[in-house]
Amino acid sequence: MKKIILTADSACDIGQQLQEKYSVQIIPFHVIIGDDDFRDGIDLDSDKIYEMWKQTKTLPKTAAVSVAEYMEVFEPITKQGDEIIHISLGSALSCTHQNAVLAAQELEGVYVIDSKSLSTGTGLLVCEAGERIQRGMDAKQIFEEVSVLANKTSASFVLDTLEFLHAGGRCSSLAQLGANLMGIKPTIKVQTDKCGSMTVGKKYVGKFDKCVLKYIEQQLVDRDDIVLDRVFVTHAGMDDETLVEAAKQKVMALQNFKEVYITRASCTISSHCGPNTIGVLFLTK
Repeated sequence: MKKIILTADSACDIGQQLQEKYSVQIIPFHVIIGDDDFRDGIDLDSDKIYEMWKQTKTLPKTAAVSVAEYMEVFEPITKQGDEIIHISLGSALSCTHQNAVLAAQELEGVYVIDSKSLSTGTGLLVCEAGERIQRGMDAKQIFEEVSVLANKTSASFVLDTLEFLHAGGRCSSLAQLGANLMGIKPTIKVQTDKCGSMTVGKKYVGKFDKCVLKYIEQQLVDRDDIVLDRVFVTHAGMDDETLVEAAKQKVMALQNFKEVYITRASCTISSHCGPNTIGVLFLTK
């Protein structure tokens, strides 16, 4: 009997529990440190990246999954007569989506969905695809429905510092200096209408823990357009781990989500945002 296999890039950040629940095969991005090539989440975790940054002030480079690597995963599955739903990182953020599409064009029964997002913005779609597979829906219909949902993800994060974004060339020295002097904690928002490109949202001023709770309130309070099936509280490693639980409690107080998942961002995501970054991610109607 033909099966549908669910695959996703490692930057989906859904964590082990949901990987097992939906039998997701994770395909790792690459993290390049000097002459060494590590597989995201397999050979390296983000804490090691942070240690290296403290010691050398050098950030690793991240590299997309290649067409050949996708073929290595996809081809054996299709040869045994099964189909694939693959959820990729937003196409505006990496060539990995296009690489997956190129691999899929060489095979029968591979459906590649552009998440138009990152981290658990992508992960939300992985879960939606997983639910549909478990309900016995056919692959083409899953592809069509989840592709539409890609426009309904709300993905954003609040950062304690712009240090990593600056080091990675994603903000100017002047902007970093101004933010540090004024104690600004910026929100980074993912634009699904631009296939996952990011923009600066609301800026908070004050202690990080209070800014995080204000950010969550702004995301959730008095909204009736949120799909309450699940929400992710995703972070890139926190100096104060109690803040993660406080964030979860705030989320639960503001909206009646059926499932609240706390997950840790992958190396691919953490390399660009740095520690003390946290976000609330959910689907909208």
